[in-house]
Amino acid sequence: MARTTLDVGCGIRKYPGSIGIDFNSASAADVLCDLDRFPYPFADRTFDHLRAIHVIEHVTDVVRTMEEFHRLVRPGGRIRIETPHYTDYSSFCDPTHKHHLNSFSFRYFGSNDGGFGYYTEAKFREISVHVKLLAFWKWLGFEFLVNRFTRFRRFWEFYLCYVVRGKAMEFEFEPLGPPVQLRRPSALPPPR
Repeated sequence: MARTTLDVGCGIRKYPGSIGIDFNSASAADVLCDLDRFPYPFADRTFDHLRAIHVIEHVTDVVRTMEEFHRLVRPGGRIRIETPHYTDYSSFCDPTHKHHLNSFSFRYFGSNDGGFGYYTEAKFREISVHVKLLAFWKWLGFEFLVNRFTRFRRFWEFYLCYVVRGKAMEFEFEPLGPPVQLRRPSALPPPR
């Protein structure tokens, strides 16, 4: 059986061999759809992999989008998300960015939900988090420390990140449990 990948918000550089979806007709998308309207036009558990590269910061409802990712990926599959760190210039210089995230922004979907697990029934196992820092800080070894030690990453997020600024973050998740049923409506009103 061929492994299938969904490239969400593929833009003009769709991941090779994937099925691309995007809202923009000038993109390389195979399927045009509004990423803020759910469900996307695919059956439950259709994909082995899902990629959302510099997309999650653009959607209106992060929680509902993660629920949709959870619905689309098979058990044992992988979800890869990349997004700017909120201290990077690129997080705020694009007026289409609706969310500014940090390396703990997806904790609500895991076992360490900080007491806020009631936002959604969609649960994920965090496979990896990788924070990229600006080159100067990487050369000084801060990037290694941030990525090697979760406690240091937490210290960096709380106290140092406005000086030792982040650049981007890469997350990999595995969906857990059955697809969640839609509990909340889409953030946008229904089309007329």
